[in-house]
Amino acid sequence: MKQSLGPKTLLFPAPVLMVGSYDQADRPNLMNAAWGGICCSEPPCVTVSIRKSRHSYDSIISRKAFTVGIADEAHITEADYVGIASGRNIDKFAVAGLTPVRSELVDAPYAAEFPVVLECRLLHTFELGIHTQFIGEIVDVKADREILGDDGLPDILKLKPLVYDIAHRGYHGVGPLLDKAFTIGKKLL
Repeated sequence: MKQSLGPKTLLFPAPVLMVGSYDQADRPNLMNAAWGGICCSEPPCVTVSIRKSRHSYDSIISRKAFTVGIADEAHITEADYVGIASGRNIDKFAVAGLTPVRSELVDAPYAAEFPVVLECRLLHTFELGIHTQFIGEIVDVKADREILGDDGLPDILKLKPLVYDIAHRGYHGVGPLLDKAFTIGKKLL
């Protein structure tokens, strides 16, 4: 029998997203966001939810752009740091030893060290209580060659993305393929 836990944000796992933006002084900033994911396939869109109190909030609103990097195991310390420090008074890129790269397609930076980045143009914002949901149209995806599979797409086992355990506030990795999506279920047809 299941036990009621009440209304909580317990969706497992959550992504560990590195959201890049430029502030009003044109300084690159990076934040860690777990509230996000793909929200539309045509046009390709991603969503991130950010509190108004965060430094990145005004930056995304004013520049109408942001990037989303996928945090990986090799950069767990840097990924956590950009989520606990504020870019209002600190250059998080410099402190974390990350390299800011100016997107050629949108008015936002990304960290060269994270192996996959989505460059996004802001399409919509939705007020949802203490968070604002930003919907960004993905105008390009860039990936390091060494994490690409034979099909030219990111290989999750080479990428080694971080996932976030919301309940226990911990980072985890991903395991091996269990079976193919849209295939294993056909056994029940």
